[in-house]
Amino acid sequence: MCGAFRITYTGMENIKKGAVVIISGPSGSGESTVTKILLDRLPAKRLVTATTRPPRIGEKDGKDYFFFSKERFLSEIKNGNIVEYTHIRNRDTYYGGYRPEVEKRLAVGDIVIANTDIVGTKYYKNQYDAVTIFIVPESLDSLAKRIRGRNPEMSEEELNSRIENARHEMEQEQPFYDYTIENRDGQLEKAVAEAETIIRERFSDVKAV
Repeated sequence: MCGAFRITYTGMENIKKGAVVIISGPSGSGESTVTKILLDRLPAKRLVTATTRPPRIGEKDGKDYFFFSKERFLSEIKNGNIVEYTHIRNRDTYYGGYRPEVEKRLAVGDIVIANTDIVGTKYYKNQYDAVTIFIVPESLDSLAKRIRGRNPEMSEEELNSRIENARHEMEQEQPFYDYTIENRDGQLEKAVAEAETIIRERFSDVKAV
């Protein structure tokens, strides 16, 4: 394995039929970008999750998200079909993993990749032996510059809040993950290649990776 991996494989056996890969990291670390590129390179699928927000132009139900009403979403929680979720209070919007979709994908042998917070990561790790990858910036200063570059109008208060959240995730949540990959400024390809190597080596017996 590449020496840049700072958290090593924990010893779980390869999953024989389908697999879940979680790619997480602080906001601005590049976890979504890494995932998007991986989906273009690997025979893997993005895990379609459920939400209560309305679809945007061009989005399709079952492809981009499962678009549920708030009542339907809460009902699915009670029914056990949504077992990990996030509630965005200021928008009163829910996002969560839809278990029937996960199990359908795994049943046909798909590798599914999802971006989740620590609650979702623990769920998929415990229930599906997910391989978990944490993407980090080279420093919090670098992260602050990225966030500011994407959102130049952001207040200092909001920026500082995001940096503190990132600090907490890197100190308290990062050790839970199987692997950590550093996404250094200007070296996105290196981070993607490391994540691709992990997936190909861990799941060489799941379809044609």
